[in-house]
Amino acid sequence: MRGPLGDIVVLDLSRALAGPHAAQMLGDLGAQVIKVEHPGGGDESRGWGPPFVGPDHDISTYFLAANRNKQSIAVDLKSDEGRRLVERLVRQSDVLIENFRTGVLDRLGFPVERLHELNPRLVILSITGFGHDGPEGGRPGYDQIAQGEAGLMSLTGPSKDEPYRVGASIADLLAGIHGAYGVVAALYARERTGRGEVVRTSLLAAVAGVHSYHGTAWTVGGTVPVAGGNHHASIAPYGAFRCADGMLQIAAANDGQWRKVATLLDIDPDDAKYATNRQRLAHRDELIAQMEKSLARRDREDWLTALADLGVPAGAIRTLDEVYTWEQTRSQGLVVEVEHPVLGTIELPGPPLRFDGAPQARHTAPPALGQDGEAVLSWLAERER
Repeated sequence: MRGPLGDIVVLDLSRALAGPHAAQMLGDLGAQVIKVEHPGGGDESRGWGPPFVGPDHDISTYFLAANRNKQSIAVDLKSDEGRRLVERLVRQSDVLIENFRTGVLDRLGFPVERLHELNPRLVILSITGFGHDGPEGGRPGYDQIAQGEAGLMSLTGPSKDEPYRVGASIADLLAGIHGAYGVVAALYARERTGRGEVVRTSLLAAVAGVHSYHGTAWTVGGTVPVAGGNHHASIAPYGAFRCADGMLQIAAANDGQWRKVATLLDIDPDDAKYATNRQRLAHRDELIAQMEKSLARRDREDWLTALADLGVPAGAIRTLDEVYTWEQTRSQGLVVEVEHPVLGTIELPGPPLRFDGAPQARHTAPPALGQDGEAVLSWLAERER
């Protein structure tokens, strides 16, 4: 076994990001992932860039981000031959992942009922834009559309009048994460029931599922949260502050931490305006201005050292090149090295999970289109014997 899911086979019919990310997570846990792609170009994210890399500048780094630890087989799902091959693969798989628009898989001849006729133990993960049912079920959705519709953009940006998208494709990625843990739960349930089930999530559900305290501000408190820039909606001081040579972040989440920050910055911690979190929030603009006046006296690294000595959570705002060359990032296994058939040795963002006592996982590079066709067919024939 290559990991906790080393005896699991995943048939990945998805494309773009949400489904492939879910499949990649399962592959990181040791599952064998067979990615089915259309012969005429494959997963559309193969064409998403820049940047493109390789001798012919035709390999998308976007595709590389979501498809490690997979095999690729080129199959035309609209052909009789392709559908017969998928039927064979379904019979030998534990999980099927799809993120087609609602009804597409049915029209291809693979409704849920048919899939479970072929393999009653099959766990099916279906990811949609806004859900498979309801008044807007089946509506197409991409990440930024979902960020807006699910309220995330209203919480992001400098003010309520300037909604921003989150820089990462967070709706897609969260849908993949939710989908992967749903699959693991369904696999666990299968050990009791002997049958697979359908796991459903959507970009809408993924974003709504992380509203957390913003959601209860409305559902319980009757308050509509709005964007507050780089400062926390409920805690002060907690956010990004200007210092002599740029910006740093400080998070004083309790009164004890606040007193340390205030003393360091020559602010009276017992000032009636700042004595409690509720009072600090009520006077936040004034507090930020006073803090930044003090912070302007020294450089970022000086302040970060001083705050660390006091045990106050603080940090820099790093660019991605700084993140991936940071020794702490590398110490956590968040950068992995793989051998790509065209690019040679490359580094990829690594999985966010570690298992104590387990040997270091070995990862494979995202595949070229159809590169594993013969290997998969050979494996399939062996399984069918």
